[in-house]
Amino acid sequence: MKVAIVKYNAGNIYSVECAMRRIGVDAVVTDDKELLRSADKVIFPGVGEARTTMEYLREHKLDLLIKDLKQPVLGICIGMQLMCGHSEEGDVDCLGIFDVPVKRFVAPSAEFKVPHMGWNQLSQVDGLLIPKELESEFVYFVHSFYVPVNEHTIARTDYVNPFSSALRKDNFYATQFHAEKSGEAGEKILRNFMDL
Repeated sequence: MKVAIVKYNAGNIYSVECAMRRIGVDAVVTDDKELLRSADKVIFPGVGEARTTMEYLREHKLDLLIKDLKQPVLGICIGMQLMCGHSEEGDVDCLGIFDVPVKRFVAPSAEFKVPHMGWNQLSQVDGLLIPKELESEFVYFVHSFYVPVNEHTIARTDYVNPFSSALRKDNFYATQFHAEKSGEAGEKILRNFMDL
């Protein structure tokens, strides 16, 4: 199986490559359009800022390529946010795969720190990517922006308010949490993505 990780101006990409190695998958990190198109699975991870990242994707025509992929695609963290319609981070239009907005966390009190950083629970899980056995499992988050619960939500988490911790539409899957840093639960999710 050929697995490609999208290489672009975002951090944390190589930790995803290491996580794939841990589950026995030899993934290639690339921005080569033909390699991405011909891969059996594509992972779109990253840590970064929405506006500058979208500018980079557009400049390199990776925005059009990602939207047109037909194989299973997994967005992680900012990868998930960039797959949405519009982000309040930099007030930028994104890929529009999921026609939902990305909102900034507004902490109602001092007990809520932004960014939301650390381990939190999955709830109302639904789907092949995140099976029922992972209901209430803890996964690792680092984010200041979130996707509201919507028709594409396949897992939720509560912090400040309920938000989408995972999304799915057709061949596109996405997680707000870092599966590659989420221990056994994260490895199970990555394996499930490989098995799709």
